[in-house]
Amino acid sequence: MIRLSRLADYGIVILTRLARERGRPMAASTLAADTAVAPAMTGKILKLLARAELLVSQRGAHGGYALARAPEAITVADIIEALDGPIALTSCADPASTDCGLEPLCPARANWRRINRAIREALAGITLAEMAAAVPDALAVAPEAERLASTGRRAAGSPLLLDGAR
Repeated sequence: MIRLSRLADYGIVILTRLARERGRPMAASTLAADTAVAPAMTGKILKLLARAELLVSQRGAHGGYALARAPEAITVADIIEALDGPIALTSCADPASTDCGLEPLCPARANWRRINRAIREALAGITLAEMAAAVPDALAVAPEAERLASTGRRAAGSPLLLDGAR
């Protein structure tokens, strides 16, 4: 089975949440609560994404993490590579790997590289903006409203708002 790592999966979820904020920085604790990703895992992911220059961090009262560039300029492949390294289905498809002793004799090597290239191109063809848009606004409850609703409370005199409604 070919499966995305948990780190990459959660990273995409966290970045999708940030993309929906349209450039507003968010605290790591808020991102962890909004995405239901454990705070320690959220912190690890945010640091790796900042190191890969997909995020910028700002200190201070209005600080937090924000996208380093527009969501249209970040691909799913960028995110996966920032968190997991090069996309490679087999060791022979990874240009940095020298693990395979059969490599000089392998008749499948060229096809594995072709398959790997097709998968990488597919992932590079999907932007973070597209991932964020995949959740219709009408179905995405604002995190604050959702937290209040889960406790049976809401802000005095205010209706529960949908994400994007201010």
